[in-house]
Amino acid sequence: MSAAAVPAPPTATYRLQIQPGFGFAAAEAAVPYLASLGVSHLHLSPVLEAVPGSPHGYDVVAHDRVREELGGEAGLRSLSAAARAHGLGLVLDCVPNHMAVPAPERLNAPLWDVLRNGPGSAYAHWFDIDWAAGGGTVMLPVLGGEPADEAAAMRVQDGELRYYEHAFPLRPGTEQLPLPRLLAAQHYTLAYWRRARTELNYRRFFTVSELIGVRVEHRDVFDATHGTLLRLLAQGVADGLRIDHPDGLADPAGYLDRLREGCGGRWTVVEKILCGDEALPDGWSCDGTTGYDALRRIDGLFTDPAGVRELVGVYREFTGAAADRGGEWAPTARRAAYRVVTGDLAAEVARLGRAAGTARPDLPPAALGDAIREVLVRMPVYRPYDGDPRSAAVMNAVAASAGAAAADEAGVRAVEAVRDLALRRAGAGAAAEDFAVRFAQVASAAHAKAAEDCAFYRYVPLLSLNEVGGEPGEPGTSVAGFHAFCADRQARWPLTGNVLSTHDTKRSADVRARIAALSQDPPAWAGLLARATALTGERGPDPHVEYLAWQTAFGLGSPDAARLKPAILKSVREAALHTSWTDGDPAYEAAVEAFVEAGPCGPARHDLAELAGALRTATEANALGAALVHLTMPGVPDVYQGTEDDYAALVDPDNRAPARFGPPLPRALSGGADDGITAGSPVKVRMTALALRLRREWPAAFGADGGYLPLTADGPAADHLVAFARGGRVVTAVTRLSRRLADAGGWRETALTLPPGRWHELLTGRDLEGTVTARELFAGHPVALLRAG
Repeated sequence: MSAAAVPAPPTATYRLQIQPGFGFAAAEAAVPYLASLGVSHLHLSPVLEAVPGSPHGYDVVAHDRVREELGGEAGLRSLSAAARAHGLGLVLDCVPNHMAVPAPERLNAPLWDVLRNGPGSAYAHWFDIDWAAGGGTVMLPVLGGEPADEAAAMRVQDGELRYYEHAFPLRPGTEQLPLPRLLAAQHYTLAYWRRARTELNYRRFFTVSELIGVRVEHRDVFDATHGTLLRLLAQGVADGLRIDHPDGLADPAGYLDRLREGCGGRWTVVEKILCGDEALPDGWSCDGTTGYDALRRIDGLFTDPAGVRELVGVYREFTGAAADRGGEWAPTARRAAYRVVTGDLAAEVARLGRAAGTARPDLPPAALGDAIREVLVRMPVYRPYDGDPRSAAVMNAVAASAGAAAADEAGVRAVEAVRDLALRRAGAGAAAEDFAVRFAQVASAAHAKAAEDCAFYRYVPLLSLNEVGGEPGEPGTSVAGFHAFCADRQARWPLTGNVLSTHDTKRSADVRARIAALSQDPPAWAGLLARATALTGERGPDPHVEYLAWQTAFGLGSPDAARLKPAILKSVREAALHTSWTDGDPAYEAAVEAFVEAGPCGPARHDLAELAGALRTATEANALGAALVHLTMPGVPDVYQGTEDDYAALVDPDNRAPARFGPPLPRALSGGADDGITAGSPVKVRMTALALRLRREWPAAFGADGGYLPLTADGPAADHLVAFARGGRVVTAVTRLSRRLADAGGWRETALTLPPGRWHELLTGRDLEGTVTARELFAGHPVALLRAG
């Protein structure tokens, strides 16, 4: 494919959750509206064949066909044609790391063949299975109890071994054996699901045993698993790719090199979660990340660090949480990490220990095991990368900390060995290479499970901080810090993705905007807790869940028990302080549901509404400001379905409901009386359409050569104004921390000098020029979007 044939990168994408309840035909019906909104591409969730009924599609069972439940390839091609007729392209979601272990298992044909023929299967190298650890079999943790207790539910039927919804192949020649001998003769071992923690012998996605790791580092596996998507790209059905979870791959950089070759250099972003000041490795063959790094900085602009510190005090007083059980971020995160590496990922850590023991037989196995765990719990990022000097610096710092905690000299030497093996400094050999690859994969799973899926639900002073890629211990983004981030983004990854809400965010952007407003008035939040608790007389099973439920309900805006109960139950199960997914406490969970019903969804809902009203101005400034920054900062914005309007959603599955769309927006959106929008239309919808249409009209202003110019306000409230120019043609200005601004006396003499020339403010239709006061700039709205001319 010639460089000239490569489609232009998106100016903005719109994420659609394609699922059985919203297939290709429904998406096609929405095309006129989405085109009128101003995006350039539709971004589809996975479209390949998945487990029947899957609401997300990340549980792929077949890579050689488009999912029939969605409308099949014919439906996808029809959607593509309709999109192109309206000037839109498609971006597809690629899932290279794993496939489903479905029920019935025959749905995954490559895995079925492996289960039938074992290590001799032509597909055995597709999956990351430690056959030696399983005694020549692969463990399948699918039983509800021990095998002897479940035997009565097993039967041989139609040449398969059946167990409830499961169906397993039989090793040739074993069909007539009695059940005990038949089970022992297979290339798989059916096991009680609880044994997965300690005995599982295949790599999985995080701790999800229903998703088995795929080894796309092998060329034939890559070709087979990517052939359909690459064909759709080559045939012009789609134009770009989002790559799911690259950190699970053996060689992310090598994978992206091969992918870029296969897709002809089309726009590609990776779901890489960057922590702290971590940067995407130099030289990766992609256009950047999916944008969680932008989400953290944007949210930080509208969060007051001083207020967060006050809220932490309110939270500690209300909950009485111990430092390592939610009271303080760092100890809580460390304790959660220990829980993961000694529990949920114990099997994976044990496999690392075996590889390390083979590579370094001079060190005691117990010391190596301890060292692996101590290094993993201290990892401040998801994983190291081969040849990346920043990864080496991280590993050196981690090893220094772990070594200082070691009990003796053998422990110190073991920690140094783990570091050197992880960085490929310990020489050649199969065991050393296996350790390096596997350490990176386990590290990413450990970090995600410990931070995102545990500690984020234990430490909850301000829930808007606890988002994918977030840093709850370091809240807030300064104006200077934001400008520096954007300048670097424009210089290094100008076409990277930006997000505010996704199918994986724990709370939508508007929910986070409302919760973040609490950082500007901690006493109001403390007062709400006191009044609501006194009013209802209802207490939850523990203060932690009470605090969590009150704040979640406040963020949702209108407490709805049908939505709030599942979200709070998921939170307490992930926190695993009193109940969990694997060791549930039915009595505790019933008490949680009862509290949600009688507390936040009871009479105190009026107090929640009163507080929401008191903070409405701050919430609106947060929501509009975050949305406008997201749409105009360096990078390609991805608008999640429905978020162009007010959109309050909690953690999945609440945020994955089928989308609903209305008629196309009016063509004229120029601002003022001629924009064709009725007075009752939401400001956020107008603002989003105006910004997206600007991006589509002037792609060069927002692209790789568009530039990013910070604009600095002058005056006593300058720190409350964030402004920048793109390509000399567009200016964005937003109000931050508006409640604090009002408390300090408002804008007063604060002013902003616009770039030379006349500027048209699109939301109000006014023309501005030169130095304008902040009062004038934000007359009518807490944000301003200006175009040259």
